Amino acid sequence: MPRMRHAPLPVPGHLDGWSLVQFSTLIPGLSARRSERPSATSSPDDLPTTGHRSGRARILPITAAAAALVLAGGTATFAHAQKTVTLDVNGDVARLSTFAGSVDGLLEDQGVVVGERDVVSQRGALREGTEIVVRHAHQVSVNVDGVETSVWTTALSADEALDTLAARGTSVALVASRSAAGGRPELALDLTLRGPADVLVDGATLEVTDADASVAQVLGELGITLNALDRVSVVQGAAGRVQVVVNRVVVQDVTSTHEVAFASTTQEDPERYAGQKRTLTAGVPGVRTLVERVTTIDGVESARVPVSDVVTQAPVDEVLSVGTKTRPVAPAPAPAGSSTGSPVTAGGDADSLNWAALARCESGGNPSIVSSTGKYHGLYQFSVSTWQAVGGAGLPSDASAEEQTARAKMLYNRSGAGQWPHCGKNLFS
Repeated sequence: MPRMRHAPLPVPGHLDGWSLVQFSTLIPGLSARRSERPSATSSPDDLPTTGHRSGRARILPITAAAAALVLAGGTATFAHAQKTVTLDVNGDVARLSTFAGSVDGLLEDQGVVVGERDVVSQRGALREGTEIVVRHAHQVSVNVDGVETSVWTTALSADEALDTLAARGTSVALVASRSAAGGRPELALDLTLRGPADVLVDGATLEVTDADASVAQVLGELGITLNALDRVSVVQGAAGRVQVVVNRVVVQDVTSTHEVAFASTTQEDPERYAGQKRTLTAGVPGVRTLVERVTTIDGVESARVPVSDVVTQAPVDEVLSVGTKTRPVAPAPAPAGSSTGSPVTAGGDADSLNWAALARCESGGNPSIVSSTGKYHGLYQFSVSTWQAVGGAGLPSDASAEEQTARAKMLYNRSGAGQWPHCGKNLFS
């Protein structure tokens, strides 16, 4: 069948238009039958009088003549029905010689199936020189002002479809449903790119000077391979150039860990003074593991969805021992002028503390030691002023170890272990 291509003829209807098709029941090339009957002009006297045989002989020539007339008329009608028409199906144009009497008959002869959304330029009788244009409708995915939907179109090219969709919103794009195996886009309608076009991919713009191929073919010729989640859209660019935009989409699970704080509980300890604390169980933070599914488009995060969120290591709660024992009242300082060598006693509450451990920490257990600055003396590194405040006379390093310990207990009963900020904790070891 000879075919030629030319610019698509105007097609009635618009995007989403419904072309309700009533298929013809005519049989192409079949003429209506006619019958002829002889006129009753003979008189009764002209009729034969010898019976049926003679009468049948007279009727036969008339019937033959009538048949000859019908045959001649049918031949003339048959010859008159042959005509040349043009058929354009989705841009494929052919000039045809046909005996069909209607457009429906021609389409049936050519095996062209017309659906309810398809468009046919005209219907009815078929005449010499008639041009019939058929456009099959296709469903495409479009994004209009950020909202994706599906529409039907009879457009043959991407720019034609975009022009038709332009009235729907300020931002319109034809969208591929997804990428297929082998790196080719799955477009509901892989519309042809005609003329100049730009392909935007991986931060670059690739120019196509004179395209006449589908989107998939153009991407293949440019050596662009699509990954499974990449998106392809077709938009109307500046200066009438169609743009094919390839967005690289990556979805991956990202794991992060976070600290879970531990709780703290206390236990009363009647053997320790109020305000004194001791750690029975050290607190340990727990670990929370979070898995999120992160989607990036061209390297920019577009979505983050939690996949799992579990505590993978439970925290260990802290347990503290807190003293509840009431502190005793410290004895009054010794009066001035009292003997420096007399023994000194202190409240018995301090007797249970580990004074030897405190002395080892402060002075190494040497009662006569003096600090390098000359300011602190003896087992517990008294300053002279503090020594005098608890009734001591002279230098603490000159006093006996027993007196130094007794006055250290007095100082503890008055002010607590804070008098030894670095080594005071050893009293409770």
